[in-house]
Amino acid sequence: MTEMKTAKFAIGQVVRHRLFPFRGVVFDVDPEFNNTEEWYDAIPPEVRPRRDQPFYHLLAENDETEYIAYVSEQNLVADQSGEPIRHPQLREMFDTTADGDYALKHHARH
Repeated sequence: MTEMKTAKFAIGQVVRHRLFPFRGVVFDVDPEFNNTEEWYDAIPPEVRPRRDQPFYHLLAENDETEYIAYVSEQNLVADQSGEPIRHPQLREMFDTTADGDYALKHHARH
């Protein structure tokens, strides 16, 4: 029987990478690695994540730019800064709630 995996982070949650200086908002979750072998092999072996964990699609940003990131659960922590995300696609997918969190727009849901 296959073990059921539960994602630690939720869609709309702001997270930060453990090793690299970027953060983002989760817009999708894969229960385990679901990207190309080329992508996986491009990660240096000493920091390559396990495949058997949730992977998160992020509207990501660093000090210089905004982009889409695909990150393993082991490399993420909750972002506690309270700073808003500036990614240009954010308003297409999310509404900002009264408390500053992000809620997936109804038309963006699967």
